[in-house]
Amino acid sequence: METIHRIGFGGGCHWCTEAVYNSLKGIISVEQGFVASEGEESSFSEAVIVRYDPINISLEDLILIHLYTHKSTSNHSMRKKYRSAIYTFETVDDERCALALQKFQEIFESPLITKVLPFKEFRISDKAFQNYYFKNPYKPFCTTHIAPKLKLLLLKFADQVDHVKVLDQ
Repeated sequence: METIHRIGFGGGCHWCTEAVYNSLKGIISVEQGFVASEGEESSFSEAVIVRYDPINISLEDLILIHLYTHKSTSNHSMRKKYRSAIYTFETVDDERCALALQKFQEIFESPLITKVLPFKEFRISDKAFQNYYFKNPYKPFCTTHIAPKLKLLLLKFADQVDHVKVLDQ
């Protein structure tokens, strides 16, 4: 029996994050929208919900990809809109995500600001903006912001990339 897991990621524009995760092997689906957690992080922030098959891609690989494909060490002024976060649906994932962040901190010169937060609520993006990159790969935003992230995927994470999807663009 196949087990599908889910995890949320927020960091930069959800168009970018959606394109990154839609480009990977082992991803069942990516929902783009806005996620809220609790406490200081209860406001909605751009994010994606990723359903994945852990046999084909690990949670740790998903986290590492997330850290490389957004400004995970930058606490800039837009952090309310672009919260750097991993949203967990299962409490068992809280510790796994925290341990992964500790481990991956060694790779980055500056401190990671990415938080592990419990998922509370989701609002899906308007249909016109879903799967934005793959519907609009030649629009200026896509060529300027998303295409470089996909190139980075091909360089650093080639084994996890679904080359057919990415190279068709």
